[in-house]
Amino acid sequence: MSQLLVLGFDGMAAADEVLNRVRALKARHLVDLEDAVVVERDADGQVHIKQAVNLTRMGAASGGLSGALWGFLVGLLFMNPLAGMAVGAGAGAGAGALSGSLMDYGVRDDFVRQLSATIPRESSALFVLVREATYDKLFEAISDWKPRILETSLSNEQEARLAEALKASA
Repeated sequence: MSQLLVLGFDGMAAADEVLNRVRALKARHLVDLEDAVVVERDADGQVHIKQAVNLTRMGAASGGLSGALWGFLVGLLFMNPLAGMAVGAGAGAGAGALSGSLMDYGVRDDFVRQLSATIPRESSALFVLVREATYDKLFEAISDWKPRILETSLSNEQEARLAEALKASA
């Protein structure tokens, strides 16, 4: 089961920096990252949401490839495989982009918008959905940024360990 961590930070760039650190842990197989969202609130109070996974782009790419393949095969029947491939790629990319924009994968967008309203000005938050992690290494790696726990689905024991690790670094 995936675990959700929502961490608040002082400073606009802190959440991006922590996400880069988490990605480095992923490369070392210490974190199995399912999804991540960075939320920043500027001095004017505007909220900026950055999804780690662009589903529209992924849908367009996969739709374009499968459309090109099917267009090529249908084009073979009509003795014009290149035209079939071009038409299929265009139609597949359009359909894939549409389906990707309608999908909500990982951290739910409505939850991100709701919680982002509580983030103070000139600060940021990181929403991380983790399948599996070596939590002691994760907590140690992010403790330099002194995150505040805004929301979590960790067990009580794991949440207590996180709080202890954050207090120890302060």
